[in-house]
Amino acid sequence: FSLKELHGIFPWLVENIFGSLDGIIVGWNLRCLQGRTNPTEYSVALDFLDPSGPMMKLVYKLQAEEYRYDFPVSYLPGPVKASIQEQVLPECSLYHNKVQFPSSGGLGLNLALNPFEYYMFYFAISLITQKNSPVTHHVSPSNSAYFILVDTYLKCFLPTEGSVLPPPSSNPGGAIPSPAPRSPAVPFTSYGMHHTSLLKRHIAHQPSVNADPASQEIWRSETLLQVFVEMWLHHYSLEMYQKMQSPHVKLEVLHYRLSISSKHHGSPAQSSYQALHAYQESFKPTEEHVLVVRLLVKHLHAFSNSLKPEPLSPSAHSHTASPLEEFKRVVIPRFVQEKLYIFLQHCFGHWPLDASFRAVLEMWLSYLQPWRYAPEKLPQSEEPLPRSVSEKWAGFIQENLLMYTKLFIGFLNRALRTDLVSPKNALMVFRVAKVFAQPNLAEMILKGEQLFLEPELVIPHRQHRLFMSPTIGGGFLSSWPPAITDASFKVKSHVYSLEGQDFQYKQMFGTEVRNLVLKLAQLICQAQQTAKSISDHSSETTASQSFFSWFRFTSSEMNGSYTGNDLDEIGQDSIKKTDEYLEKALEYLCQIFKLNEAQLTQMMMKCGTAQDENGKNQLPDCIESEDGLILTPLGRYQIINGLRRFEVRYQGDTELQPIRSYENATLVRLLFRLSSVLNERFADQMDELCSREDFVGRLCRYHLTNPHLIQKIRHSPVVRDRTSQNWGPRISLRFLASYRTLTSLLMIYFIASWFNIGPVGCTFIILIGYFLYAVIMTFFSEEWKPHEH
Repeated sequence: FSLKELHGIFPWLVENIFGSLDGIIVGWNLRCLQGRTNPTEYSVALDFLDPSGPMMKLVYKLQAEEYRYDFPVSYLPGPVKASIQEQVLPECSLYHNKVQFPSSGGLGLNLALNPFEYYMFYFAISLITQKNSPVTHHVSPSNSAYFILVDTYLKCFLPTEGSVLPPPSSNPGGAIPSPAPRSPAVPFTSYGMHHTSLLKRHIAHQPSVNADPASQEIWRSETLLQVFVEMWLHHYSLEMYQKMQSPHVKLEVLHYRLSISSKHHGSPAQSSYQALHAYQESFKPTEEHVLVVRLLVKHLHAFSNSLKPEPLSPSAHSHTASPLEEFKRVVIPRFVQEKLYIFLQHCFGHWPLDASFRAVLEMWLSYLQPWRYAPEKLPQSEEPLPRSVSEKWAGFIQENLLMYTKLFIGFLNRALRTDLVSPKNALMVFRVAKVFAQPNLAEMILKGEQLFLEPELVIPHRQHRLFMSPTIGGGFLSSWPPAITDASFKVKSHVYSLEGQDFQYKQMFGTEVRNLVLKLAQLICQAQQTAKSISDHSSETTASQSFFSWFRFTSSEMNGSYTGNDLDEIGQDSIKKTDEYLEKALEYLCQIFKLNEAQLTQMMMKCGTAQDENGKNQLPDCIESEDGLILTPLGRYQIINGLRRFEVRYQGDTELQPIRSYENATLVRLLFRLSSVLNERFADQMDELCSREDFVGRLCRYHLTNPHLIQKIRHSPVVRDRTSQNWGPRISLRFLASYRTLTSLLMIYFIASWFNIGPVGCTFIILIGYFLYAVIMTFFSEEWKPHEH
């Protein structure tokens, strides 16, 4: 096809592959395309969209002619969309010189993108716009065609070895030129001194562009990363926007510029709240979204750690360092750090308190451990066991201090509100504790906190290191001594650029956080005790199931006092795993925060006293008042997570309980009428039998009376009629209405028919067996303290 025809086909083809921006057209549905279920379509899609495949060749062919394609601003992430609509240019250079007004006027702003940018915009945003697409079968996100393509593009355009492969060219010996800077279509103010492109800087400093092909093609690497970060991470809620501070401008200055820009365009200035509200969007990342971001984080660590060692001579470095090598040096702090921090804070604060948070947790832990993705320098025999964190990572930890400390505190607050008896939640606590307990890591975090909190020292020969204010009228160091150390400067600039100069830092190893850790340790002990009691309860229930117990209900069944836990359904293996995870997590927390044995022993004893002689939990934490017991916040937490509970029992007439789900409603009503007739007919005879002092009297008192109900009515201050309460000796037939009892009787009749025993003989055998059971139970009962039944 000619270039003119390809130019018209390209937008239609991209939309048919990745779906429409409004989500109506699903496209090829790459997120649900897997090799196991659709091997042919899977392989064809990957080959067609490969970096060296037909689709990318089309992109480069159109790129050579400098075609432009419109992308609606309304489908960009909320903060970017609102800022562009308010005539404030975002910091990211991806949007510079691309915003255009429609020719007919109106509000429909568009971005004029080159073919490569247009393709990557659609590819990246399809992860969000197509998240509600129908799924006909279970899909593993890490095996989908979309996930594989993201990994392929990252390896191609951000290579850990070698340089970026040059694009195929239709002209022999020619190259696809990088996009030239264009004049802005509309005048924009800019909220911040945006970073210039690495490409433009290196082209300006090099005498010949063709001398280094990497300098010509690094724009693809930079564009790919910026598109991924902007589409996947540039979302946050109103409270996040209020906290966010640009490294070069305060929020109030942004409001001022917003109002000035609005006045210039003839519209009244917005209030601060309205300006903030314009940047808010309802952002609910999916688990698949988080997994893709984790893939990006892991690859960026490998990419930046593949940086070649710096030469000894600084002058040599300035002439020999390639653009790709400099890109590796700044890729994480410049392009990813701030937006990933905001994204993680949003997830920590808004993600449901369930096991799906594991995806966010692993993504966070992957970012915290860049040493896992660094090339190995030492042979296996020389590695210390356990492997400690090298001192060379101290700079990364200090420049990402909030990622370690503030997000750890956020995780603590989540863990204190989750059910630690669940093995999945216990595993998450174990994973975080294990990562932070790596040798030398806690010490380096503590050193970073000390650098942030240390007072500034005046060093005259380092005046050029002054951290200047990003705001009008001075900054957070304007009233302080004018110079600080390099390490302290890096930590302070990191913290204040992410949280603002008014941020009140909470020390990870301070008293407040240490108390939270002690509270978590106490909850871990309580969760271990709860898991043990559930395990004991399950074992006792299984052991107590006998043949005759099928004919009577236990007190827990009739009264519903045991609420149970998911461990009952999972089994003993999961209980064992939960105990192992919690035990190791507690051990790691002690290593991190230097908890002494006396504190742990006291805590364990406190948890042990929470068990009474029967092994059941005491009442939840309450306060005595005139109106009775009032639950404390700790008591509410204990009830919600099943750590303690009130012993709720039905204390009325057992015959008048609501019909249970395991009972036949018709039989319950019929048997109640039958037992009522028998009790009314033989009331005097049963009273006379129960008043006897011999064995017959004991037998009747054991099986025909309800001592708890008798005692309650006898001590009641209200005088009631005896016959209406029916608290004397009586016959109860309700247990015959249970499906379990009916099934047992049918089985007995079936076995009896197999041995040619008639129904009358079978009934006689059952009555004789039940009578012997009643006699035996009477012998083992206490004479003056009848059984509950």
